[in-house]
Amino acid sequence: KTGGGGGGGAEAALEEDGELPDAAGPATEKGTEAGADEDEGEEDGTQGAAKKKKKKKKAGGTATIFNLPLQDNSVFRKVGDWKAVEGSRQSPDATVPVAEQFPEADFPCGEEQEYVNNNAFRTTSAEKRELERLHSYDYEKIRRAAECHRQVRKYVQSYCRPGLKMTDFCQRLEKKTHELIAANGLECGWGFPTGCSLNWVAAHYTPNYGDNTILQEDDVCKLDFGVQVGGRIVDSAFTIAFNPKYDPLIQASQDGTNTGIKAAGIDARFSEIGEAIQEAIESYTIELNGKTYDVKPVRNLNGHSIGPYQIHGGKSVPITKNNESTTMEEGEFYAIETFASNGKGYVVEDLDCSHYMKIFDAPHVPLRVKSSKALLHAIEQNFGTLAFCRRWLDDIGQTRHLMALKNLVDNDLVQPYPPLCDARGSYVTQMEHTILMRPTCKEVVSRGDDY
Repeated sequence: KTGGGGGGGAEAALEEDGELPDAAGPATEKGTEAGADEDEGEEDGTQGAAKKKKKKKKAGGTATIFNLPLQDNSVFRKVGDWKAVEGSRQSPDATVPVAEQFPEADFPCGEEQEYVNNNAFRTTSAEKRELERLHSYDYEKIRRAAECHRQVRKYVQSYCRPGLKMTDFCQRLEKKTHELIAANGLECGWGFPTGCSLNWVAAHYTPNYGDNTILQEDDVCKLDFGVQVGGRIVDSAFTIAFNPKYDPLIQASQDGTNTGIKAAGIDARFSEIGEAIQEAIESYTIELNGKTYDVKPVRNLNGHSIGPYQIHGGKSVPITKNNESTTMEEGEFYAIETFASNGKGYVVEDLDCSHYMKIFDAPHVPLRVKSSKALLHAIEQNFGTLAFCRRWLDDIGQTRHLMALKNLVDNDLVQPYPPLCDARGSYVTQMEHTILMRPTCKEVVSRGDDY
């Protein structure tokens, strides 16, 4: 079992010939050696198939090896440091795609947690292990996306500082995601737009072009972004804050999410998960400007199941006490996310909309407006049923899209997702992980050294 999931290529330390260096930087360049070995294996017709296979495997070791130093995250509140990594195939400036770091597709496993009570038998069940083996191809995709998520957020944590323009913040993150996942149309790339909601805005804010918002020293920013491979979306989020006065509010959402993950499991009832999360969050208070506030869960925001190419898969995981009798089932993916607020603990839609998504099961609608037809075609080609934002429409050449987009919304083909806001002047924090209900255990696929 691997705890923590090892961010920044933590699990990328693979066995190689030759010694590893002490300092950060490239250790061995083995391309020519391995290439020669492969030729030799191919030419020698008398060699057995096993030997050939062995030679070919060695050719996978053409990567440069790096020792990555510890990344100090103490500038952020309640975000862990990334441990030093020896023998990583990721470069210090994070330029090697995840698939190249793991040529055998043995992507790091997330944090595994055993099932309890009536499901404790699953841990050692041979039948359940066999079931997992049959799903290994699907697990590869989700773990590749999760490792990319970890490495991207490690990179983001290296440059995110007060004074940064939010548009630049998001674009650097999105560019790095495409680079590390080796983006390829709808096969792999972004899972949804980069959420960087500030202060009383809880979710669904990303800057449109022309928005000159700058990250401030006293801001509370919820960084929520997704990576997908083959439609399998990893959805994970954490709170960026620089002022220690927000610590109790950040701890409340961290505790809420970890409590939710602990309570989750096959046959776990949503009512009990919600109650456990609410109890954890409400145990905190925060003092701001001499006034003490009770911390509340945002009662109309939920976690959710995740389907292929469908970020909201149909089931909602509440974060407050409720009478929901629904249960979790084997093989499902969930985003367990909690929001803690010192405001009303209730959000409403407000401000300019940036997030949109084609409705998953929208019927065919004959469109009369030529520009709307063209925009719908561009959305289907570039995003399918994945969420997108107005910036991305501009980036693919759909620069005058506002009226056409409104027409698609009016025809129930595209759903808008405006920013969700608590009381102005309040603060909301968030933490979120994607978990996988494997037959033998639950796996927190997005867990990293940072959170």
